[in-house]
Amino acid sequence: MQLYLIRHPPPEVAEGVCYGRTNLPLAQDAAIAAARIEARLPPELPVYSSPLQRCWQLAEILHPAPQSDPRVLEMDFGLWEMQPWSTLGRAALDQWAADPLGFTPPQGESVGQLQARVLDFIEELVALDLNAAGLVSHAGVMKVIVGHARQLGVRQWMMLKFEYEEVVCVTIEHRGW
Repeated sequence: MQLYLIRHPPPEVAEGVCYGRTNLPLAQDAAIAAARIEARLPPELPVYSSPLQRCWQLAEILHPAPQSDPRVLEMDFGLWEMQPWSTLGRAALDQWAADPLGFTPPQGESVGQLQARVLDFIEELVALDLNAAGLVSHAGVMKVIVGHARQLGVRQWMMLKFEYEEVVCVTIEHRGW
């Protein structure tokens, strides 16, 4: 299966603010982004999406009946959500860096939990035996999928960068990829 990973357009949020699960509106009309993205996708591609509006609005333009799945939501940063990264404290960020899969922000989820739910979604998607699919989602979700597909270590895939509206295609050949 060819899986087209599509990062959502820029959300309306101040630069330097930690956001993940927060349901932010888009900073621009989703149709503008869709016009740029559609040309990079095969026709009649089934589309799956995070339920957050910054993804869902784009998915609805890319496909007449996209499917939403909460397993592809961005990471839940808990009490860190909507706080400037600069105010979170060096000690907390150092703890996260020391244990990237296991550290959990207060009242949030760990990267390991994010990884588990995203890979569960992918296994279910692979079982559908599709030739291709699109997934409108978030940078964290894309990192998990691309990192797994390329067999990268956690520190490597956590450093991957994806721009807003970026489209990345990964090949998933079988269950257990």
